[in-house]
Amino acid sequence: MGSLGGTATGNARELWQPNKEPIRLWLDCDTGHDDAFAILLAAHCPAVELLGISTVHGNAHLEHTTYNTRAVLKAINREDVPVVAGASKPFCREPTFASSVHGETGLHGTPGLPTPTPIPMKRNTSAVEEMYRALKAQEPNTAYLVATGSLTNIALLFALYPDLADHIRGLSIMGGGIGDNFANLVAGSANPEHIEEPGNTTAWAEFNIYCDPEAARAVFSNPKLAEKTMLIPLDLTHQMLATPDVMHYLRYGTASSNGASGDQGQVSPTRQLFSEILSSFAKSYAELCGLAGPPLHDPLAVAICFVPNVFDDRGGERFAVDVVTDGAHPHSLDECADEKTSQCGRTVAKLLPKGSAGVCIPRTLDVALMWQIIQLCLDKAENGGSEAL
Repeated sequence: MGSLGGTATGNARELWQPNKEPIRLWLDCDTGHDDAFAILLAAHCPAVELLGISTVHGNAHLEHTTYNTRAVLKAINREDVPVVAGASKPFCREPTFASSVHGETGLHGTPGLPTPTPIPMKRNTSAVEEMYRALKAQEPNTAYLVATGSLTNIALLFALYPDLADHIRGLSIMGGGIGDNFANLVAGSANPEHIEEPGNTTAWAEFNIYCDPEAARAVFSNPKLAEKTMLIPLDLTHQMLATPDVMHYLRYGTASSNGASGDQGQVSPTRQLFSEILSSFAKSYAELCGLAGPPLHDPLAVAICFVPNVFDDRGGERFAVDVVTDGAHPHSLDECADEKTSQCGRTVAKLLPKGSAGVCIPRTLDVALMWQIIQLCLDKAENGGSEAL
């Protein structure tokens, strides 16, 4: 993975705070453990101006994902960010929730999560309207839309407002899994015999896409949108594992010495909360997947908007992406684990000829730099929004 500290932090700071106008970004999420880190990056990277957050069903019920979003914003001193509640269920299916990974509330195991300030919340189509207004108000080809949950809100947005596909600079999606050893490695896997399976919900399907496969297919089949889309699949996110050394680094702000662990002094409430988030997430992944640490999926979808050079797309590879929508589609994750034949929710990516317009799917990334960028955002959050010297 490379060193977590040292001189590379200077390079991370340059990437974290470029000398140019901030990148405008709207985040659509189903806040669970890794979404919290996506919110942290979007809210505290000086390279980004966070326009707002919409919530969606996915890791938990909409009421929980919305509450979690606002609670995380309070924890990082960004309750000024607008939050709107979106779709509570998929287009034409019953909702599926990830309670075995994120708990019933979506942020299980986080006693340090604060209670957000009560405010009136908007719901359903109002979220799509708010997303459109915020993005359309930006100069053409400047704003990004980032999706780290099911794609119901995103599909509704572009169905109702097709002109937005021409207006935005890009769409970044965390979702899908390609399989066939797409990234040419599986970092930290204790089950290498499973590396050909692209899914984490069924053998074939990744959770965000599986939640609403019809919505995902609608998004990827939009030709104007596809050429502006960046897809962050499991093949990439499973390189970003929060190992014990990483968890120590983020909790205390320094690399561990000779693998030392244990109490090294008090930590801020912000670091305590994000440490709880990682610890709970790590326990779930150790029990379910046998990974060396939980993969931090969602912040990568934010990061690629402002540090694209951290990601490697092999000189501009582009793909045509489709989603399988037929076949059995169990709603319980326990039933999903037993589903080996149905490919419903599978993400199918076909490499296009060089120079073609299509979806960008990076294969690898600079993991150490990404952890350093997250560290810098934690520094800023625990200082009340001010940058640490």
